[in-house]
Amino acid sequence: MRRLGTIAAAVFCAAALASSAAALCRQALVLGLDVSASVDSTEYRLQLDGLGRALLSPDVSARILEMPNAPISLYVFEWGGPGAQRTVLPWVSLIDRKTLEDAVTRIRSHRRDPLGDSVDQSTAIGPALRHGLAAIQEQTQCWKRTIDISGDGKHNTGGDPRLVNPDLARSAVTVNGLVLSVDRQRGGDIRQREIGELSSYYYAFVIHGPDAFIETALGFRDFERAMKRKLL
Repeated sequence: MRRLGTIAAAVFCAAALASSAAALCRQALVLGLDVSASVDSTEYRLQLDGLGRALLSPDVSARILEMPNAPISLYVFEWGGPGAQRTVLPWVSLIDRKTLEDAVTRIRSHRRDPLGDSVDQSTAIGPALRHGLAAIQEQTQCWKRTIDISGDGKHNTGGDPRLVNPDLARSAVTVNGLVLSVDRQRGGDIRQREIGELSSYYYAFVIHGPDAFIETALGFRDFERAMKRKLL
């Protein structure tokens, strides 16, 4: 009886450890996509479709799925003005190919708010960071927590992005950036200059944490390539 009790206890402990491991994730990743007034309908689709293709690319998907016992948790939202944040993909644990493909299907099937023209479409990076932080605080079991903000303009309304830094630091959250230049060019191609100016702004006011970085895209048609590099 004592031996059977010992075996039962060992089995229980192993099951508890397996359950605990399954509850962990190696990274919680929040992706915030800019849908402010400067983003037209074509650019809107380029972001969502580009993100989907980047997630399913062989290099990225292999990295995502390489540790099924400690998967990545993904949440995607879009942002514009101070009160214009919408969930594109609720939290999902990417444990296998099917969950990844289902997540991409949901991202690609998302449609812009039909009332978008009447919604505040200014550029509120501070409130976007607040939204991302609130979402990522739900993921308490993850080894690392990261917010990636994509955008093609500087903050111009709502709370200053730097005001979020103390809360990010307390929560050990890193913020990275994907900076885009505008595709529509008048009077010559000034995308490189735009990228330089906006990158400097993101370095100074948006990204946060010791390992924070910025990826750049020369227009929304370059978004897929830039997102793939950032995910890797």
